[in-house]
Amino acid sequence: MSLDLTTASDASLAMAVARWEEEALAEIYRRYAAGILGLASRLLHDGRLAEEVVQEVLVRFWHHPERFDPDRGSLRAFLAAETHGRAVDMMRAEASRRRREENDAAAAPTGATIEHEIIEGVLAARVRSAVAGLPSEEKEAVKLAYFDGLTYRQVADALTEPEGTVKSRIRRALARLERELSSAQREEERA
Repeated sequence: MSLDLTTASDASLAMAVARWEEEALAEIYRRYAAGILGLASRLLHDGRLAEEVVQEVLVRFWHHPERFDPDRGSLRAFLAAETHGRAVDMMRAEASRRRREENDAAAAPTGATIEHEIIEGVLAARVRSAVAGLPSEEKEAVKLAYFDGLTYRQVADALTEPEGTVKSRIRRALARLERELSSAQREEERA
């Protein structure tokens, strides 16, 4: 190539990059990398991310030099605008990543949470077992009232029984469940 790249215009360098002339990209890097690295560093406050932005901007220019229009401004201004845009994108991505990590950390179960979940699971199993041991008419009333969330009136309607009868069955069932669960807890404490 006969063109002296050190004195070539921005438009000439862009045309040489479009012809895949690596020396032209090297000259662009020599001229403008420090400036766009400084810009990226000021925006990102992170040298590693700033270097990543510069690399992405120059690789993108290597693949799409036609995006630069010398009639609209200098190559320095074009690369600075590209750097600014990419740095802002990276800041947003980093902020989003940090928020996700913070949310994940906050949502991660702690030892106390895991212990609590285990205890609740054991207790739920005991309650299910105790309910299963109730007489069928009491079991049905309790399931409708406590597991399905129906009111006493709705339970009475569902069972086609008087409301007073349903209330009595539920009270008897709850008394049985309390005795059963208390007994199971006392046995566990002795063990």
